[in-house]
Amino acid sequence: MADARIATSDIAFELPKMRVSYEKGTLSESELADTWHEQLQSWLDDAIRAGAPEPNAMVLATANTEGMPSSRTVLAKGLDARGVVFFTNYTSAKSHDLLATRFASATFPWYTLHRQATVRGTVEKVSAAETATYWASRPRGSQLGAWASPQSIVVGGRNALESALANVERQFADVADVPVPPHWGGWRIRPEVVEFWQGRRDRMHDRLQFRLGRDGWKVERLGP
Repeated sequence: MADARIATSDIAFELPKMRVSYEKGTLSESELADTWHEQLQSWLDDAIRAGAPEPNAMVLATANTEGMPSSRTVLAKGLDARGVVFFTNYTSAKSHDLLATRFASATFPWYTLHRQATVRGTVEKVSAAETATYWASRPRGSQLGAWASPQSIVVGGRNALESALANVERQFADVADVPVPPHWGGWRIRPEVVEFWQGRRDRMHDRLQFRLGRDGWKVERLGP
């Protein structure tokens, strides 16, 4: 126990010293694409080419009606001029937040490129057709897991989850195409602000955002 306490103390002591000099790129207004979604797609493509782990992973932030925030990592599964799409259980904690407030923020953390992009705006459920199209592309195991998991609900233990999955496997054993659960589907974040952050030396980062106003989208530079 003493050794463990010493090790933990040493790690905590080093935290203030941990820093990286961001020198992998710059971001100027002239480099931006014409639209936020083209710029986001461009940076996503860069992350894929660079071999960034889970390049479509984004940290989704929501809040409940009392203002209590929550964040978790989800995978972006759609990107176009309408917004950014992810899929989840509609009875989950995140969906309860989204149904209550209709707002969300999501950040793509591309650490290896010293970049991040943040999308903030209102949310809407995607159409049943969009959900069905994506659902059909999922592995069967993921489909069965979506049926079995009572997402965000307290369970009695791992055995309860394994039992639920086994029941679902039996239920659909003779079904070639597992149907979409009625409690499962997609959310689209319809951005009102999209920020692109490029790390720079001495913390003088480049921060450019597309902001939606009465006259359409406007590009603004933010202080780092």
